[in-house]
Amino acid sequence: MRTVISAKDIEEMLRNGGDVRGLPADAVFTPSARDLLRELEGTNRQNTNSGPEAGAKRIAKAVTADSSQGDLDEFFNSPEICKLKQQICDVGQRLWQRAYVDGNGGNIAVRVADGLALCTPTLVSKGFMKPDDLCLVDLEGNQKAGSKKRTSEILMHLQIMKRLPQAKATVHCHPPHATGFAVAGVEPPSCMIPEIEVFIGKVPIAPYRTPGTPEMGKLVADLVEKHNTVLMANHGVVSWSHNDVEDAYFKMEILEAYCRTVIVASQLGQPLKTFTPNQLQDLLNIKQTLGIPDPRFGLKECELCDNEEWRPGVTCAVPSGKSSGAIRPGSPDPEAEALVQAITDQIIGRENL
Repeated sequence: MRTVISAKDIEEMLRNGGDVRGLPADAVFTPSARDLLRELEGTNRQNTNSGPEAGAKRIAKAVTADSSQGDLDEFFNSPEICKLKQQICDVGQRLWQRAYVDGNGGNIAVRVADGLALCTPTLVSKGFMKPDDLCLVDLEGNQKAGSKKRTSEILMHLQIMKRLPQAKATVHCHPPHATGFAVAGVEPPSCMIPEIEVFIGKVPIAPYRTPGTPEMGKLVADLVEKHNTVLMANHGVVSWSHNDVEDAYFKMEILEAYCRTVIVASQLGQPLKTFTPNQLQDLLNIKQTLGIPDPRFGLKECELCDNEEWRPGVTCAVPSGKSSGAIRPGSPDPEAEALVQAITDQIIGRENL
């Protein structure tokens, strides 16, 4: 069996003075491990004193949650972290411009070191955040740096990161159409648009709990091993990415556009058209090569595209054993028509007596 190597394995090897060139040629690398190797390769090319020890030295100097306050402050204000702060502010502004957040709602977090994450502050509009507003926290939610107080919902983001070592960034917001599904308690149907199937997949709903509580975080974290985007009942949406914060944000755009399209299509008076299971399987094959999780991997084709719980009035593409003569929205009900006709005949018959 081939060795599976994670980003954490590589970091540990570098701290111990190892050389990435000594990694097994036939090893299987996780997506985060591949990203780290590419980053180390770029660092070595740019450093005039580069060599196998250059990347190792950079990793060895990285702080942890247990580092001194002086080291944490220096790390928090380093050029690399300042660049990430700006990226978070840019994503926050895009969330606000697209009306995915209102007031001071929504929050963002990015894993930046062993046991540390950057996050947005509380009571600040995502459309007007500045890099100096951001906070540094450990994975227990303790604030390590930053002049403003961290978001009250950080525990949910951190529980996702603790559950998934590959989760680099998380975004939570309230896009109206997707949140509408969350309020109605309806999971968006599947097998309708390729983009959501490849980059997201089925979107489950986590039961409602008070925002910011450990219970809310746990209910979401229980779903993220198989789903990268989760609806939060009566609240909003949270997504995570193994790449970066922009990728986590992209998932919000994809989901919101999809939910809006489904709602509009549902008002046109026609059953919504779906892929065949074979067509969905082609998309799942693409998705698997991208390293994106999906609980449908390995299912039989007859188990795919199951929208039996979808409403309102969508004809399911999966045979349910019932008659296929579904009544289209707005068409007469034959039983009701027959009953009306029988009553009418009785009334006319009495008048003719």
